[in-house]
Amino acid sequence: MTGGGVERAAAPSGHLPVMYAQVLEGLRVDGGGTYLDGTFGRGGHARGVLDKLGPGGRLLVMDKDPDAIAVAEREFGADARVAIFRGSFARMADWDATVAGLDGVLLDLGVSSPQLDVAERGFSFGKDGPLDMRMDPDSGESAAEWLARAEEREIADVLWTYGEERLSRRIARALVAARSEAPITRTAQLAELIARAMPRGDGRIHPATRSFQAIRIHVNRELADLEQGLDAAMARLKPGGRLAVISFHSLEDRIVKQFIARHAKAPPANRRLPDVQAFTPTLRAIGGAIKADEAETAANPRARSAVLRVAEKLGEAA
Repeated sequence: MTGGGVERAAAPSGHLPVMYAQVLEGLRVDGGGTYLDGTFGRGGHARGVLDKLGPGGRLLVMDKDPDAIAVAEREFGADARVAIFRGSFARMADWDATVAGLDGVLLDLGVSSPQLDVAERGFSFGKDGPLDMRMDPDSGESAAEWLARAEEREIADVLWTYGEERLSRRIARALVAARSEAPITRTAQLAELIARAMPRGDGRIHPATRSFQAIRIHVNRELADLEQGLDAAMARLKPGGRLAVISFHSLEDRIVKQFIARHAKAPPANRRLPDVQAFTPTLRAIGGAIKADEAETAANPRARSAVLRVAEKLGEAA
């Protein structure tokens, strides 16, 4: 994610994605296992998993983005070990290919560099284009459509909740006033309106960073998808299977951290309750928060905000 921690690193050929080695180590790939990459992007992590699979292994890849799916089809479509599904990882449990169980699930959250780099996708305030922001441009409403209909309070709530933008009310008021004069349909137009509503800052990040992050998260239902996706991964992982999630800001990481803790640790005892409920852990955290090392962050500044968490599903293997 960009300056505010909202961009997933791209993985073109010859370029390793964020925490490549740590992800593969965390997944502990077995040559005959079945692994799902729920955020294919440009396939950097997926290639690493596939390289470790033998003839009996399986790689399942998912992505909302039709451009990512096109890359997967072009590069992996001829490999009998690979199955490809266009859709959100929140739906992984609905995919027949996952019914037999998974030995590993990877989620690399956020928006990819290719999405940011194409102005027509509407993700970047640094490139003027249509104000879209949808990871799946064929479903849901665009950012422009949402901004055209949302009430001032809803806009402010989204900016505060998903962008942690302190001036959310001021920005929302400015946007509602501006749209009464002309529709807000371009990324540069939105960025300028936000910048004009903000006091002059220290210049370290663009004044529209948090607002663009918030609107994108809302339009794509990213946090709701994450919660559903974690539950789906839990349902499909085999005992001993690994879950690896890369987050790029605190909102995502908090959900992942709390999910792992909820399944790994007994809740605090309540002395007011007469009976203590028995707790059986179903996940085991593998270490704590893992971050990119200095060498990687020097080579790829986008890795600075990345946090990897890994957990293993408990239970007796069949």
